[in-house]
Amino acid sequence: MDFEIDYFNEEVQNEILALPDTLAARYIVLTRRMEALGPNLGDPHTKAFGHGLFELRLKGAEGIARVFYCTLVGKRIFMLHCFIKKSQRTPRADLNLAIARMKEVKRENS
Repeated sequence: MDFEIDYFNEEVQNEILALPDTLAARYIVLTRRMEALGPNLGDPHTKAFGHGLFELRLKGAEGIARVFYCTLVGKRIFMLHCFIKKSQRTPRADLNLAIARMKEVKRENS
């Protein structure tokens, strides 16, 4: 049941790799688990936003980060957008960007 992780573009991949050390380490641990078990790791690691959009929840000594992703047929997980969380609520601009990218990925892969 191996899943494949892809990135919306190289910029998204670089943003994730540029996360502070503990957040990047948490990302690696959780995505390895996603590759083996699938995209839904459950609380507190993943959260569904509806309409096929999910977030990977990263917490470390440097703070909190989120990575939006979606899934496609064929066991593919697409990382769409990454940001450091600075407030309790998810910023609308980050959510809208992730939704737009998800629509583009699904349109290109249907």
